[in-house]
Amino acid sequence: MDIRTGVYPGTFDPVTLGHMDIIRRGAKLVDRLVIGVTTNPSKTPMFTVEERMAMVQREVAELGDEIHVVSFDSLLMDFAEREGASVIVRGLRAVADFEYEYQMAGMNQQLNNRIETVFLMADVALQPIASRLVKEIALYGGDIHKFVTPAVNADVVARVAALGRKGA
Repeated sequence: MDIRTGVYPGTFDPVTLGHMDIIRRGAKLVDRLVIGVTTNPSKTPMFTVEERMAMVQREVAELGDEIHVVSFDSLLMDFAEREGASVIVRGLRAVADFEYEYQMAGMNQQLNNRIETVFLMADVALQPIASRLVKEIALYGGDIHKFVTPAVNADVVARVAALGRKGA
């Protein structure tokens, strides 16, 4: 029997409750889910790839042995092929996400038509959550506990405090 592998790529800077929702639901669709932690050249990360990987690994630890966290710095389709994936899992929050993701799925299909992209709608309560906004709220001293787990909240608060000390 073939093992169906899915890849859920992202920067996860930081991992949010929205990401965790997609991870839990995406894991039900495949036998093995690989969470691919990458760096987006158009984004300035708060955490290093290693820190983000550790954060995601901690958050998924209780979800089962078939969820793996891996870093990658390549084209998504090359990474997916290396992992033996037949599915790319992507989360959608709003129409703006769909337009971007639709274009990316089309390009990815041109690169490798053996790998399908599956879109999961974010839980309605989690739709507004975006890592970029979580970081912005935290940097301005806002409370982010509604958007991340307690451990991630502590990580972000500590990083913001460290950044504040550097600039002082």
